[in-house]
Amino acid sequence: MNDLINILDSYIGFLNTPIGVILFVPFYAIWVSLLLPGVWASMLAGFIYGTWLGSLIVFFGACIGAQVAFWMGRTFLKSWFNERLAHFPKLQVTLKAISREGLKFVLLTRLSPAFPFSLLNFAYGLSDVGPRDFSIGLLGILPGTILFCGLGSVAGDLTSFSEVLSEQGDIHAFVIRLLGIAATLAVILLITRSVRQVLEDYDV
Repeated sequence: MNDLINILDSYIGFLNTPIGVILFVPFYAIWVSLLLPGVWASMLAGFIYGTWLGSLIVFFGACIGAQVAFWMGRTFLKSWFNERLAHFPKLQVTLKAISREGLKFVLLTRLSPAFPFSLLNFAYGLSDVGPRDFSIGLLGILPGTILFCGLGSVAGDLTSFSEVLSEQGDIHAFVIRLLGIAATLAVILLITRSVRQVLEDYDV
């Protein structure tokens, strides 16, 4: 990580140019597509571009990366996954429940920090959640995106990101954490209810 920080530190000036802004979008898309944690890259965007421009850049990059992963799951990996899914009836029921709720489920899991962003993109591609619900549900990442870009904007340098994260005690961070906890509980209740309905419909 220190080597990466040193490399990025030497390119801060370039990244803060119009070309750098354009290149940061695919950089973020590739970052999340590789299942790397988006928090650090979001803070980097906030550090370089400020809270609001950084949030906009991160959101576009995250959307591109999410769509690529979604369509990989929906196309290249779908047949392989379905063959293995046939041996796990309980998982089939769970996926049917997720697909039934669609947009509500996608939005709630995006708001909750308990569900990794990158893995969700592939998971929704493997499910029957529609592209429309998946795309609209990406709006759920905005509160967390703004929070972490905001934290990055107040960091003194790249090496202080961990320190800033450990001290996120202001009212905004507290509200976002409460929102995440509420979303996590709502997901649990929603999936439980939906699974029960699927079992009743199929008389399982």
